[in-house]
Amino acid sequence: MRWSQAFIPTLRDDPADAEAVSHKLLLRAGFARQLMAGVYSLLPLGLRSFQKVEKIIREEMNGLGAQEFSLPSLHPKDLWERSGRWSKMAGEMFQFEDRRGSDVGLGMTHEEVFAHIAGELRSYKQLPQVWYQFQTKFRDEPRPKSGLLRVREFTMKDSYSLDVDEEGLAQSFERHFEAYRRIFKRLGFEVVAVEASSGSMGGNESIEFMLRTDAGEDRVAGCGACGYAANLEKATSRLPDVEDSLQEASPEKFPTPGVRTIEDLAVMEGGTPAERQIKTLVYMMDEKVVLVLLRGDHLIAEQKLIDGVEADSIRPAHAEEIQSALGAKPGSLGAVGAEDLFVIADEALRGRRNMTTGANEDGFHLSGVDVERDIPVKGWLDLREVLAEEGCPMCGQPLDVYKCLEVGHIFKLGTRYSEAMGAKVLDQNGKSAPIVMGSYGIGLDRNLAAIVEANHDDSGIIWPVNVAPFEVVVTVVKPKVVDCLEAGQRLYEALLGHGIDVILDDRDERPGVKFKDADLIGIPYRVTVGPKGLADGVVELKRRRDGQTRDLETAQAALAIAEEVLDERR
Repeated sequence: MRWSQAFIPTLRDDPADAEAVSHKLLLRAGFARQLMAGVYSLLPLGLRSFQKVEKIIREEMNGLGAQEFSLPSLHPKDLWERSGRWSKMAGEMFQFEDRRGSDVGLGMTHEEVFAHIAGELRSYKQLPQVWYQFQTKFRDEPRPKSGLLRVREFTMKDSYSLDVDEEGLAQSFERHFEAYRRIFKRLGFEVVAVEASSGSMGGNESIEFMLRTDAGEDRVAGCGACGYAANLEKATSRLPDVEDSLQEASPEKFPTPGVRTIEDLAVMEGGTPAERQIKTLVYMMDEKVVLVLLRGDHLIAEQKLIDGVEADSIRPAHAEEIQSALGAKPGSLGAVGAEDLFVIADEALRGRRNMTTGANEDGFHLSGVDVERDIPVKGWLDLREVLAEEGCPMCGQPLDVYKCLEVGHIFKLGTRYSEAMGAKVLDQNGKSAPIVMGSYGIGLDRNLAAIVEANHDDSGIIWPVNVAPFEVVVTVVKPKVVDCLEAGQRLYEALLGHGIDVILDDRDERPGVKFKDADLIGIPYRVTVGPKGLADGVVELKRRRDGQTRDLETAQAALAIAEEVLDERR
């Protein structure tokens, strides 16, 4: 490829609306362009790197003995209704009627379709199986942002393991776990594997692979001492023991005019510290009022609540719903004596006495509350969000909390989808048994951006050789000088002959412009061919990663460069 003939529309300035580093650099370096919110076109450079990411993933999947499929993006409503996800995913799934009046949706993921196909398996002797695809997914993301990191249309590698029992699933899960570690290492970044919520996917276990970066929107609690790591949607921690004095008296009501928040009650004269207050949140679960209680200084990890209850819909209650159920406005709410309502309490409140909570009367609170005596708690769950410096649940050392970007997610689905789709086989005893499934996803567009987040400097992208759009750029300093251009062309052709992805920068531009473009795009190696060097029989090789340069004899340059590039590929 000659640069003078290529479409590489680099920009000199950062796009005004770009925040994440990868968003800025992929646009500036001519890899992608936005078509609309959350929808991007990959330009030739972007597609070259994208295809290399895909190649690495395909190689690792094929190494597992996986078989590649290509499934439709357009799905019928009844398939998703059988799994119970048509209505549950309505907020994110593009759903519409076709011209015949049939309800259809654009696939966000393909568990239903793969389980439907798995219904053609008949015997345990056909298992295990691993099936996968690269497919376009669609999600009506409410807040598309950060370029390719949060989009509405993207490509995913989703794979599915099919086993006869849980033991087989455990083995498939572990094999995918190790394959994912190899994939991310080959893509050029280190990941942290963390415990995670399975969310709408279901199942009883999942692991996220996280890249630690400020561009991420997930937060992880991690322990440097023992290696424990979990998404805050799943993380737990140790809290110091609390000693409450005995109190036999009943709760006592007292006035709290103007108090609307936990902090208001803490700072008022004679107030109560937040850790001795009970925070009362009101949720509608399947349109029924549920009270959720936490310690006043704790925040709710809402995904923990979603995972911990069986409800098709969960949302915070509206002001009028709260007033109707409890007779008071937020700021004076409590669960003392709430026998007619379902009450869920966080484990940090178990056994607590002498607590303060709202009296369900505007401007009044109750002191002296014994949680287990005075509040009809129907369920205890771990609901609070872990904070930095709290004790690790494994070893007790202080936890760190940091931002991460999810680059892969693997799930133990169990039999949820196979039972819904009738995917069963005859087991060793001749009895019909549902197939035990796992699901494993990697977003290619997001990983392309993640590589940039992990590999850049002030000058631009620093692509690892494995995923660079071009591995080498041959930069001809003076293309109008015949000897220079011909020497550059010979070197370019020789590198092609060695199997190197190379581009010849034959543009009639100033050397500084060419060098800046090469650095911005992030090509791993730059070879400079100029009159002065050629007069001495050398060309200059510069490595983008660390800026090291060295002169190579012209006659041996192609072989030396090819050996270095091929060695780095491995």
